[in-house]
Amino acid sequence: MKITLAKKAGHCFGVKAAIKKAFEIVKTTKRSIFTLGPIIHNPQVVEMLEKRGVVSVNSLSQIDKGVIIVRSHGVPPQLIDEARARGLRVVDATCPFVKRAQNLARELVEQKYELVILGDAAHPEVGGIVGTVNGAAHVVSDADDVKKLPDKKRYGLIVQTTQSLENLQQVTSALLTKTVVLKVINTICNATTELQKETRRLAGQVDAMLVVGGRNSANTSRLAVISREAGVPTYHIETADEIDNALLQGVLHVGVTAGTSTPDWIINQVMERLRLINNTTKESAGEHGGINDGGRKTKPRNGRGGKAGIPGGQGNRGRHSSARQ
Repeated sequence: MKITLAKKAGHCFGVKAAIKKAFEIVKTTKRSIFTLGPIIHNPQVVEMLEKRGVVSVNSLSQIDKGVIIVRSHGVPPQLIDEARARGLRVVDATCPFVKRAQNLARELVEQKYELVILGDAAHPEVGGIVGTVNGAAHVVSDADDVKKLPDKKRYGLIVQTTQSLENLQQVTSALLTKTVVLKVINTICNATTELQKETRRLAGQVDAMLVVGGRNSANTSRLAVISREAGVPTYHIETADEIDNALLQGVLHVGVTAGTSTPDWIINQVMERLRLINNTTKESAGEHGGINDGGRKTKPRNGRGGKAGIPGGQGNRGRHSSARQ
């Protein structure tokens, strides 16, 4: 079995910076440390931080004192003001691309455009953008939602950073039927676009795809959707322990990609697990396979990756989970 890791996979700049800030705070302060919601949408990273004393909370009312880290998805500015008013030390780990989207949304409203945000209304990033303009925005998820909007003279459109370019193009076309003037600002993260393109390319060359990342991650789940749309069996997994040998029976070439919230150490464990399965298969059948890491270096982790897959590992086939970034 040939194993190919996507050339673009895993942590983006904004996620890496957020995690780095969190670990730096752990090292430099003895005060209680909190994040307002998970710092990124990866359960394994959140668990690792919790073991080091970083607690995820849902409301500022749960905090009396200490340090509050603003998650990579951002929050409404009113929450930051409230945190400071409570005497909390605020560390802003908002992704720069998300911060840019917030600022551009504010500018569009100030320029008297009727603001439309393309994204998931329940996603914290979108919530932060809506809060930045004090609720003066329409949130749409696709072109069908645009049909429900009123006709306006001037519409301004920005995008959740993990959306696809195809969806943006469709919504843009739909909005043109609703207005005379339309200003579109593409705020999709470059890393997201490149990762989606690479996933689509790889999915067209393999017999099966493993998409690695949190099931609550919107960008990871979108990669799984893109892979399935390419017509290839696709499995969205969070860890190497979910890879069952039966999952890959009859597969000659498997591709691996990962969302921007997925750390390298999880990707490394997945690659190691696949190597183990591949070596076991070759020993029993006398076959020959190959590893293509897409030019990336994956480091084996002794003692990891050799665990049995979870029962019913094939249950991920075709799974669509409600997700966040």
